[in-house]
Amino acid sequence: MEWLEVSVTVKNETAEAVAEVLSRYASRGVVIEAGPDGWNTGPVIVRAYLPADDQLRANKRRVQESLWHLGQIQPIPAPAFRPIAEADWAEAWKKQLKVLHIGQRTVIRPSWLDYTSAPGEIVIQLDPGMAFGTGLHPTTQMCLVALEELIRPEAQVLDLGTGSGILAISAAKLGAGCVLAVDNDPVAVKTARGNVKTNKVSETISVTSGSLADAPESYDLVVVNILAKVIVEMTQQGLAERVQPGGTLIAAGIIADQKPEVVAALQRKGLTLVKQHQMEDWVCLVTKRHHLSD
Repeated sequence: MEWLEVSVTVKNETAEAVAEVLSRYASRGVVIEAGPDGWNTGPVIVRAYLPADDQLRANKRRVQESLWHLGQIQPIPAPAFRPIAEADWAEAWKKQLKVLHIGQRTVIRPSWLDYTSAPGEIVIQLDPGMAFGTGLHPTTQMCLVALEELIRPEAQVLDLGTGSGILAISAAKLGAGCVLAVDNDPVAVKTARGNVKTNKVSETISVTSGSLADAPESYDLVVVNILAKVIVEMTQQGLAERVQPGGTLIAAGIIADQKPEVVAALQRKGLTLVKQHQMEDWVCLVTKRHHLSD
C-alpha cells in the first residue's frame, strides 16, 4: 500500500498542537522527532502518514485547512508531502526509534530490536505508527520518571489521555494494582489496547473510550499528560475529585510559561505542588491532595 507522508517543522512548544491536528487523519499515528540540534536548541519535526486511498485527496485538503486555522493562533509553516511505499514507511519509523532508557528502571524497546533487561528494569515494548506517546517526547519521559518515583504496590491509577498507553503500561509494570486508561480518540484506544496486550498487562489495565466524566471513581494516583489548557479545563470538571485524599496528581504537557496558570487552577481545587520536573521548555508537575483532616 502507498502512503502520503506529511511533515511539519515547528518550534518545540507548537509540536503537540500540530500532532493533535495530524492525528485526526493519520490512522497509523503521529510521531514527534527532535531535529538535528536536539529538543532544546532547534525545531522539531511532526510526521504522520495518510493512506493513499479514495479519501486521500479530501484528507490532504483537511490537513492543510486545519493547519491553516491553527496557524492563525501561532505561526505554522506549510506542511510538506511526499509519497512513500509501505516498506519505506516502516523503515522510516524504525530509523527514529531505538532502545530508550528513561529514569532509573524504564526501558522502551521497539519490537524489532533485541534487548536483555538488567535486574530491576521494566521493559515496555512499543511499535512505530502508534498514537502519541512513544517515549521520545520530554513530557512522556518526565511522566515515566515521576511514575517510577510514585507508584506504590497495588495502587489504583487513572491515566487520562492515554495515547499509546505507555504511561498506563509503565504503572502496571511498576506494581499498580489496577489502571484505568482513558482517551477520547478511537485510534488511541485501539492502539493502547494493542500495546497493553503486547506487554501482557491486560489483567491490570482497562482501556476505555471517553473523557474525565467516564472515570467517576477516585484514585491513589492520576496522570494527565495532555495540554495545559485542557488540564485547566478539567479542574473545573472534577479533576481534583478523582484524586483520593492523600493521593497524587501528575500533570504534564505544560510549557514552562504556562506553569503559573496550571498551578493556580490546581491549588484552587486543593492540590498542592510538591515537586516539578523540567526538560527544556516542558514541565511536569507533581501535586498532592490534602487529607480530609488537613
